[in-house]
Amino acid sequence: MIPALLAQIGLPLLIKAVGAGLDAIDNPLAKSAAKGLRDVEAAVGQGVVGADQLAEANRHTEALVRAELAHDSTVVRAVNQTIRVEVASDDAFVRRWRPSFGYAMALTWVLMMGAIAAAIVMTPQQAPAIIAALVNTSPIWGVALAVLGISVVKRSGDKRRDS
Repeated sequence: MIPALLAQIGLPLLIKAVGAGLDAIDNPLAKSAAKGLRDVEAAVGQGVVGADQLAEANRHTEALVRAELAHDSTVVRAVNQTIRVEVASDDAFVRRWRPSFGYAMALTWVLMMGAIAAAIVMTPQQAPAIIAALVNTSPIWGVALAVLGISVVKRSGDKRRDS
């Protein structure tokens, strides 16, 4: 009973979600793919695609997800090994790049926010354009702050293990 239930939920739900997402894209290729997925959804609903076929598709999808997770685990292990080598290094710069990066980020953030505040105070008529330009820096700051966050969390973990 459970495999039949999973067969009715897994792939059909995925088909419906992906189809709806593709249908929202204003592109002929996306619309065509969405129509194809609607046709598959209708075939599943009418029983043209059997429960055993859906179960096999779900097993295949699960195998792909497991392979992707195994790959991600390998990548994370490699990154962690790199960080461990950095921490154990006798080279002061290699050991200190994370704190140095943190201080550089803090200094850059303060300078940028100070410059933006001064520009808005000195030229208030340009405030909307300045704020809009600041929004455009979000991807850059997002990546930099994510790297800083990972560094801080990792270093905190290193200190707990060293204690």
